Amino acid sequence: MPIPFNDLRRVNAPHAEALRAAFDRVLGRGAFVLGEEVGAFEREFASFCGVPHCVGVASGSDALELALRAVGVGEGDEVATVANAAMYATLAIRATGGRPRYVDVDGDDLLMCPSSLAARLRPSVRAVVVTHLYGRLAPMDRILEIAAQRGIPVIEDCAQAHGATRGSRRAGAFGTAGCFSFYPTKNLGALGDGGAVVTRDAGIDERMRSLRQYGWGTKYRVERAGGRNSRLDELQAAFLRARLPSLDAENARRRAIVAAYASGLRHPAIRAPRAPGPDCVAHLAVVRSPSRDALGRHLAECGIGAVVHYPLPDHRQPGGEEADPAPLHVTERACREVLSLPCFPGLADSEVAAIVEACNAWTP
Repeated sequence: MPIPFNDLRRVNAPHAEALRAAFDRVLGRGAFVLGEEVGAFEREFASFCGVPHCVGVASGSDALELALRAVGVGEGDEVATVANAAMYATLAIRATGGRPRYVDVDGDDLLMCPSSLAARLRPSVRAVVVTHLYGRLAPMDRILEIAAQRGIPVIEDCAQAHGATRGSRRAGAFGTAGCFSFYPTKNLGALGDGGAVVTRDAGIDERMRSLRQYGWGTKYRVERAGGRNSRLDELQAAFLRARLPSLDAENARRRAIVAAYASGLRHPAIRAPRAPGPDCVAHLAVVRSPSRDALGRHLAECGIGAVVHYPLPDHRQPGGEEADPAPLHVTERACREVLSLPCFPGLADSEVAAIVEACNAWTP
């Protein structure tokens, strides 16, 4: 049988009863926007992340844009970010009127390189967006140290890192604000779109709550520029509450799959991911090969789904150009080499073994 890259039917099957109960609960109340479910989820997810505040919004993209606005990024400001994460941060930066200033990534985990960040900062940079790519926490201690020296807020893009933990802190609890997506394929996925911003800062929480609802201070009174209609709806909040208690266990299963790839892949032309610890929730299982496209074709012939995350760096995208570009050699090489293997909680051990066998049998 073919092995899918992802199968949301398998992912959600263990939660079916709880999801149906959540739907019935919301339908029975007859309140569908910013009601009890959103408030309860915001409290529960803030507690999960270890911060006092969480604001639900309509998507992960809105979370990034509104968080940038909440920390004061506006027209003409520069924001340092990486270029290997599919334009999401870049689009949010541009939506505020800001400009991206791209930073190269390290050669091992493909996360923001602190030394590259330090070299790229200048007075016009007003914030840093750091992406916890593929589910692994970026080197936050060093990044925060560099940003603090210049008084720059750090926004975490946690869309792929729900629950990743280093020391006593989870993703979203390191920087000024943490932005999450609940798109259905995420480690914590809804049955539609949704997002959230978590923070320790009461001021950012207040600004986010205004920005997600037109910039209102009081109802129908717009007191803050940059607001919009970006509200997490009651149904999605209820579905997320149903799935949140299983998140750590599902992350553990994802780690086990990546650990099996790390130990089992032996092909000399395939660079396996390193075995994940608590600071990686294995959102994606990414291998690298100089013959990536040939490997992808081989896996397709074997009936195995594989996807490239991501093929084109932001600075090579139409509309992604930067006025003062720096060489991004690691970023560009990675975008030519990366390939994601199946990795989702419902993937069977036998399927993982078949994927390893197919990779090892490949003839470039």
